Amino acid sequence: MPVPNTRRSLAPDLARGFMLLFIALVNARFFLTHDDTVRDLGDRLLTLVQLVLVDGRAIPLFSLLFGYGAVWIARRVTEAGGGRVHVRTVLRRRGLWLLLFGLAHGVLLLPVDILGAYGLALLLFTGFLRARDRTLLWSAGVFAVLSLTLNVLLSVSEAAGEGDTAISGGSEVSATAVPSLVEPGFVAACIERFQEWTLYTPVTLLLVVMPPLLLGMWAGRRRVLERPEEHRRPLVITAVVGLGVAVIAGLPDGLVSAGLLPTPDPVVEVLLWIAHDAAGWAGGPGWAALITLLALRLNTGGPTDHPLVTAITAVGERSMSCYLFQAVIFTLVFAPYGLGWGATASVSTAALVAVGTWGTTVVAAFLCHRADLRGPAEALLRRLVYSGVHLSGPARETDPSGPR
Repeated sequence: MPVPNTRRSLAPDLARGFMLLFIALVNARFFLTHDDTVRDLGDRLLTLVQLVLVDGRAIPLFSLLFGYGAVWIARRVTEAGGGRVHVRTVLRRRGLWLLLFGLAHGVLLLPVDILGAYGLALLLFTGFLRARDRTLLWSAGVFAVLSLTLNVLLSVSEAAGEGDTAISGGSEVSATAVPSLVEPGFVAACIERFQEWTLYTPVTLLLVVMPPLLLGMWAGRRRVLERPEEHRRPLVITAVVGLGVAVIAGLPDGLVSAGLLPTPDPVVEVLLWIAHDAAGWAGGPGWAALITLLALRLNTGGPTDHPLVTAITAVGERSMSCYLFQAVIFTLVFAPYGLGWGATASVSTAALVAVGTWGTTVVAAFLCHRADLRGPAEALLRRLVYSGVHLSGPARETDPSGPR
């Protein structure tokens, strides 16, 4: 059954709701398919801030929260009387349906879909829930090292061989490298997006999602986001170090991309991109820790009822519905078969569309919260996942998150 709002932890929902603004900023900019996107000082400053604090930082945060949520779901199933078979069934069914949701989203709207990557993660890597803590942390490190090594080899080789702008191997993909965004026909674009989605989904999973997802599983076992008062010192350290690394490592690429520094040699430029993207693995947990500390402060003295906090938290509770709504709006506004703004808009215009779209979801989610309505995508996913799953039978088994 859905968890009542009175039992939900503030930090995860607040983090998801706030970070959907970052996702909106990233995806709106992704739809821009021309070179003249930075035109004045405002565009330059916006580009700098977005590259340092936003791009490549939101997906690692969501991946961490997704891994955290997988542990939380497993705990809920066992508390309802289910055993390991029930946990595995629920998570894999959830993974399958997320993969199908992602396929529809990727083909119809946006090929760099994240839902499919999360679904694939549950289908392939549910076994990590039973791994030891050391195994989780070492595996996260191995995925990060392999991803970084592969990115460096492929990107430097491409830059050195062509002497031109290469595609970043990290979490961001150049819009000019995505044919579906410039395809004038919707059907032809869907065909292109299907091919792109089948490539981007496993690449995103293995090169971007897995390190923070495994870290999220580790944090979920300790209920770090649910009991922040017990982990205040580690959270402060993570916020300071994580965001500090994200800013320092992302600043050179941000200055170059904003036109505030001259463009370096292509190989150096690619290395700056890679450093920017790799720092997202620190920036994501850094943002998670900072927002968790904010939630702890807001909850001091009792649950908060501030309207803005409630509204952003409501977005987090309906994050998949809001994420899909963003893609619909961006397609209508930026695609060639929509208003076609992707071929002419500046980064400032894209940011205004992103903020306006996110603001609309904040209002809509707040109204749904007041009316006690679930997000339509969340309600459908829950119905599909739990249909026919009975959890009231056998005595529960050992915690599926495994030995400590």
